[in-house]
Amino acid sequence: MVARGRLGGWVVGLSIFGTYVSSISFLAIPGKALVGNWNSFVFSLSLPFIAWFGAKLFVPFYRRHGHVSAYEHMEQRFGTWARLYMSTCFMLLQVARVGSVMYLIAVVMQQLLMWDMVTIIIVTGVVTTAYTCIGGLEGVVLTDALQSAVLIAGAVLCAIWIPFCMPEGPKQLIEIAMADDKFSLGSYSLDATESTVWVVMLYALTINLQNVAINQSYTQRYLSAQSVSEAKKSVWFGSLLYVPVSACFFFIGTALYAYYTAQPELLPEDLAAEWQAGKGDSVFPFFIMSALPTGVRGVMLAAILAAAMSTVSSSLNSSAALTLTDFYQRLVDREPTESRAMKVLYGGTIIWGVAGTALALAMIRVKSVLDVWWEMSGVLSGGMLGLFLLGFLSRRISNQAALFGVIVGVPVIGWLTFSSGATSVPEILQNPLHPFLTVFLGTVAITLTGFVATMLFVNHKQKGQANEQ
Repeated sequence: MVARGRLGGWVVGLSIFGTYVSSISFLAIPGKALVGNWNSFVFSLSLPFIAWFGAKLFVPFYRRHGHVSAYEHMEQRFGTWARLYMSTCFMLLQVARVGSVMYLIAVVMQQLLMWDMVTIIIVTGVVTTAYTCIGGLEGVVLTDALQSAVLIAGAVLCAIWIPFCMPEGPKQLIEIAMADDKFSLGSYSLDATESTVWVVMLYALTINLQNVAINQSYTQRYLSAQSVSEAKKSVWFGSLLYVPVSACFFFIGTALYAYYTAQPELLPEDLAAEWQAGKGDSVFPFFIMSALPTGVRGVMLAAILAAAMSTVSSSLNSSAALTLTDFYQRLVDREPTESRAMKVLYGGTIIWGVAGTALALAMIRVKSVLDVWWEMSGVLSGGMLGLFLLGFLSRRISNQAALFGVIVGVPVIGWLTFSSGATSVPEILQNPLHPFLTVFLGTVAITLTGFVATMLFVNHKQKGQANEQ
């Protein structure tokens, strides 16, 4: 579960980077830049700030406690319910993530290679689950590092290749992009209904804080490093590496915009229509298969698969670890033998691998499941970070106040998530804010409710004691 605590910081950092990047971001980021601008790059710009928090606060916190489970200390603060709530939310999120990543990689591979989607999902699921079982966290980290190297090589190679495919060379690409304001980060207005720089930044700070503070896939890696300093190095290395690599992905999208603007006849009518409709995710795969030579094309296919498998393996390993520490050891056998513990870890990895694969297969027939899962993930993740902050920021927060904060906050997140544009909800009761603000406001709602409840409970208790006197 922690690779015997003997891994170097740069290897763990590459693994953290591989967890950041999935096949979703590998394909979606160029698509976003193609149809829009660099607005979403603000997400990456928040990482140096969050990396400082991670290295300064959370690495020492988890190394000091030494708990494999990121949520064991929640039981010490608020009771068993808090630990099981956090673990359950995390594992449900991982099933959603694994299913979504495997489904999307199958969609792309079917377009690129004309393979059967069911076969792609099953083979990817079986292979990734198998090497996660065999290698544990050490195997996950080492394969993540190798996969990250392939991913980076593919992205850099493509970013260099496209400019020289322009009819008039790289200069033409820059001229077209600058003329159409494609490098813009977006509006700096205070409009909370649009994806402004400030809205994206609030979303990014919340999501990235959640990653370094309570994401089991990250906190488990803190314990796998040789020392505290190596663990801190891994956070800095993984986070800072994502900034230029994500910029590379955005540049690919902008380069594709210039490439097909200069040569619109090269893009099929159906993809051109999708582009005009604001959907650009299919353009990059088409470019890979139609414009890149065989060798480069192979590297890109390997990079897309590497992005998917690094994400899936991390999710399976962390979910298996929680299955043992937070459920089996907490509810069944507190001190299992080494053999029994390993069987639970193997079984947990297989169970979560099967669950993620099954969800991916279900998405083939019911594509709306993908949207529902991601909406639910916002509800679950918002509730997790808010509860953690209550316990982390103050020792005065009681069990009752924390539970009250979750009971109030989760429905608030649900309203923020599901009321926007819902025909069954009166317009006056619909959420008018941009969806990026949901996780941020939900986290704030739980945290503030918990603090207010603490003050009310303390005041009530003090009044009761005064009356008794």
